[in-house]
Parts: sequence; structure tokens; C-alpha cells
Amino acid sequence: MKLVKCPRCELNYIQEDEDYCKICKREMKGERQHDEIEMCTVCNEAPALPGKDVCLFCLKEMNSNNDRHDDENEGRVGESSLGIDPVSSMDEIIPEIDEDIPEREYDEIESDLSLDEMGEEEAEDDEDEDE
Repeated sequence: MKLVKCPRCELNYIQEDEDYCKICKREMKGERQHDEIEMCTVCNEAPALPGKDVCLFCLKEMNSNNDRHDDENEGRVGESSLGIDPVSSMDEIIPEIDEDIPEREYDEIESDLSLDEMGEEEAEDDEDEDE
């Protein structure tokens, strides 16, 4: 027997002698598909709320803990909820660079990194290749 796509949904394959796939037959009869119930990831005892991964009890518990935590930190300005002091200025992030490069070495570095000279060298190389 040959497999062909279902004429109704054109997704599932059926055998030639069948009219519709099992899913389309179920939908046409009006039966609902029973989805597997997901359990709460915190307590693993109650079913999770639709679109969430926790049950109602655990969600309420988490919200009450967050409210209590916010009340404790209400008077503190400049501290994150993790208790870490924020960076007060960019000076703390930027490393100190020793700017005492002798003039002679600076000129050598600049000449080594010069884009003009590199462009001239590439142009000369291209001319050599063309010849």
C-alpha cells in the first residue's frame, strides 16, 4: 500500500484506502485532544498553570517572597537586589595605561602601523604581480 498526504490537513500521511488521518477524524467528530498535564517544577505535586511552569500555590509563595524582599531593600538606594554595589564610575572599569612611551619607540610603532605605508606596499605588490 502506498502512503499519501491527508486531503484535509495535507500534513499527515495516510494509506491510500483511508479517507482522512486520525487527527482530522478526531477533529471532525468534535473530540478534543487531551494534552499531557505539566506538573509544577518547584513542588512537583500540583499541575502547573497554563503558560507557566509553576502551580498557583508556588507562584503566590514566590510573589510573597519577592514582596518581602522588596520591603527589606526599600530604603537602600544604589544597591542591587543581589546586594552588590553598582559601579560608581567608569574609572573603576577602565584599566590604567602607562603612557610613558619614549618618543623614539612611539615613532617606530606608528610607522609599523601606518596604513599609508601598508597601502603603498600593497600597490607595489599588485604592480609586481601584474608584470
